Amino acid sequence: MARITLHNDKDVSATYVSNQFIDHYMTAANGEYVKIYLYLLRCMGSSDASFSLSAAADKFEHTEKDIQRALKYWEKMNLLRLEYDGDKKLSGIRFLDSGQKTLDQKESLPEHSLVPASSFAPASLQTATTEQKAPPIEPSPARPSYTAAQLAAFREKDTISELLFVTEHYLKRPLTSTDIQTIFFWYDELKLTVEIIEYLIEYCVGKGHTSMRYMDKVAISWQEDGIRTIEQAKRASSAYSKLHFSVMKALGISGRNLVASETACIDKWDKTYGFTPDIITEACRRTISATHQPSFEYADGILRKWYEQGVHHLKDVVKLDSEYQKSKTASSLSNKAVSANRFHNFQQRTYDYEKLEQQLLNNHNP
Repeated sequence: MARITLHNDKDVSATYVSNQFIDHYMTAANGEYVKIYLYLLRCMGSSDASFSLSAAADKFEHTEKDIQRALKYWEKMNLLRLEYDGDKKLSGIRFLDSGQKTLDQKESLPEHSLVPASSFAPASLQTATTEQKAPPIEPSPARPSYTAAQLAAFREKDTISELLFVTEHYLKRPLTSTDIQTIFFWYDELKLTVEIIEYLIEYCVGKGHTSMRYMDKVAISWQEDGIRTIEQAKRASSAYSKLHFSVMKALGISGRNLVASETACIDKWDKTYGFTPDIITEACRRTISATHQPSFEYADGILRKWYEQGVHHLKDVVKLDSEYQKSKTASSLSNKAVSANRFHNFQQRTYDYEKLEQQLLNNHNP
């Protein structure tokens, strides 16, 4: 994916964070969103800064969709404005001057359409501070921090008590207060049922992911995808598991689970690039053919190039291969023609053999 350049006229060795942000925005925001915002501020501190979704995702061990979600959150908070081109692709991120407002004092914002995550494909990006107001929207609620009384009431429910017991069994450790806060968030805010939450935990642990942070991402993804029943969750996880298995098989990986950076790559190929499994496995097959070892970086390079070339179906790859071969053949024929012309254009010398013979005799008979 193309690098996104951030422009600033001055280069400083420190990052300025306003007290307004710390007092009224940071405390109510998801910690991961705060990290992304601070990272953007840091990038703005250099006169030759650059930014890309993929680099940010790798730095924080997130998916690109997580980075997009953080950017959209800060836009809803009226701290950023995301600018899009005519193709609804991100073309700029603009920091807004919100120093005179607090969350409680903020004016209601007019509606502003956000590009769907599936079509998010940023090109170049510029940032600057401005007094211009962003096209306002109604801010989404931040993740709540539940009180001890709320958590106690939550745990007293029979179904919840059993869920927490099962979760401790899966994780093989006691749950912390943060763990329970996270599970309560799934139940209270995301509106996932106890059955779906239990299945989510079972599914993640079965894939070797025991981190609550990872599970939280899956829960948010399911909620955004409209998963409301066990059947929908099973279909979604089955399709995703099938893709993971196909990639592992194509790359010759066995005897271990995929690590977070590898699953993030697959998630990018599937959801950000929108590639079908046959295209993804074809890239993996070519990776093994070229490198003779499993390399997600090499496969990602192939798929990124196909994405930039507008590949949507496997037949598009076949077409690109055909055009490449034609170009290669034409280049080869051109080189042969140049070589042949060099031979045919050689100016042959003409000799007077009788004169040469007479000269030879004269040399031997002085």
